[in-house]
Amino acid sequence: MNQSTTVKRKRGLKGRERDLIFYVIMMAWPVLQFAIFYIGVNANSFLMAFQKLDLSGRVTEWTIQYMEQGFKAFFGLDGTNVFANAFRRSLQVYLVGLFIGTPLGLFFSYYIYKKLPFSNGFRVLLFMPTIISNIVLVAMYKFFVQDALPIIMEELFNYEMKLGLLSGRTPSDTRFATILFFNTWAGFGGGVLMYSNAMSGISQELVDSAHLDGAIGIREFIHITLPGIWPTLSTFLITGVAGIFSNQGGLFNFYGQNADVTLRTYGYEMYIRTLQYQITGYPSISAISLYMTAIAIPVTYLVKWALEKFGPSED
Repeated sequence: MNQSTTVKRKRGLKGRERDLIFYVIMMAWPVLQFAIFYIGVNANSFLMAFQKLDLSGRVTEWTIQYMEQGFKAFFGLDGTNVFANAFRRSLQVYLVGLFIGTPLGLFFSYYIYKKLPFSNGFRVLLFMPTIISNIVLVAMYKFFVQDALPIIMEELFNYEMKLGLLSGRTPSDTRFATILFFNTWAGFGGGVLMYSNAMSGISQELVDSAHLDGAIGIREFIHITLPGIWPTLSTFLITGVAGIFSNQGGLFNFYGQNADVTLRTYGYEMYIRTLQYQITGYPSISAISLYMTAIAIPVTYLVKWALEKFGPSED
């Protein structure tokens, strides 16, 4: 073996060593974040599901009774159906965002991206709710649907609304639908901003080439734009699935701790229990959270796998 070959091999080894060091450093950062901010922060919560606590927070006994009680409560076997109802409401929040919020966000983002008439005005109008404090928006919205809307309906359409849209109504309860509308409207601007920014990163040469092949309008959107922003869109879809078990649906902004049990989502129910329970009740909350986690993780990864496998491709 001549000297030049030996030198090249040593240089190759050093190059691979540098690549390995770089890879280890880059991978260590997210692993460290996960270890500290998920495992470290939640370790005590995991253990608490198997502990019995006194009022001072001292562990008096290790037990699985809270896991048994949590299983019955979470799957509706305790006769209360609290979490069955919470699942239904949480799923409604997700589906409205998926089938109404996401398509509308994509539509307006594409409109802005193509610089069609008044596109800059749409950008400002749609993003405005994210600039104003959410508490202020909720107060304005509650005044409108509770007090102003009944007057408007009576004055303009001669229709008497005896109660506002956030009041319990029989036989049609409009409270949750009114809150869903607010969530869709108030959360619109962030999605539009992200989608339109992702669209602006699509190569103009690729778009021009597609136009030469006759891909314009809806065909351009389906075959060029949608695959180009698919990583951004799939991220929103994946986090939305994970949020089914944590999203409180804006209920706290509207009702504080007093939302009716029939309106509660998973996130709101767990948050209110944390606020209202004494420390001796925390183990039951931890147990229920473990069941949520056990379901949320595989479902989220299943959706991620499906989006990556069956999503559109720029090829």
